[in-house]
Amino acid sequence: MKQVLSFAIVMLTGLGIFIQSRHSENKAGDSTEGYQLGDQVADFKLSGVDGASHSLSDYYRQGAEGVIVIFTCNTCPVSRRNEDRIIALHQKTSTLGFPVVAINTNDPEKSSGDDFAAMQARASDKSYPFDYLQDMTQEVGKSFGAGHTPQAFLLDKEQRVRYMGAIDDSPYNAANASQHFIEDAVNHLKQGTMPDPAITKSIGCSIKYRT
Repeated sequence: MKQVLSFAIVMLTGLGIFIQSRHSENKAGDSTEGYQLGDQVADFKLSGVDGASHSLSDYYRQGAEGVIVIFTCNTCPVSRRNEDRIIALHQKTSTLGFPVVAINTNDPEKSSGDDFAAMQARASDKSYPFDYLQDMTQEVGKSFGAGHTPQAFLLDKEQRVRYMGAIDDSPYNAANASQHFIEDAVNHLKQGTMPDPAITKSIGCSIKYRT
């Protein structure tokens, strides 16, 4: 009888660990809990390093056909390796009506170097041609289910998610990229077709959520 009870306790304990583990995997930052393909993104307003507030709807009122939302930060080595290509991406796709909007969701208390002043300095040093916004409440990152930096979401003219994932297939070295996922996805939308692939795996540093 004692052996049976011991076995039952072990099984229940193991089940509890499994449930806890699954719960941890589904916390904020897991894309399975954020927007999915075809979902319409709610409007948001965030402070930019230029000192102004920027709403997602502003870009559409200014004539954008879509928006490339990229979650990034100052401190992640992978994000830094992608800075120049994000700049180049914006310069190319903004002329097609698809500007880049970069968002830093990291909690500056957990990630020193991602505070607003540091964001302003980084944007100035690199001459960012796109808006760099701070998601201080982290609500925007959570709504997208953003988990890594850099991680990209392409929105169409109706603010619906049409692509999510990596910028290209070479996160560490732009020179080795053979597939330019976001550029290709934008071209698909310009041609009236759905991006293929529409989902890729983003590789980078985990976003530092408060809890």
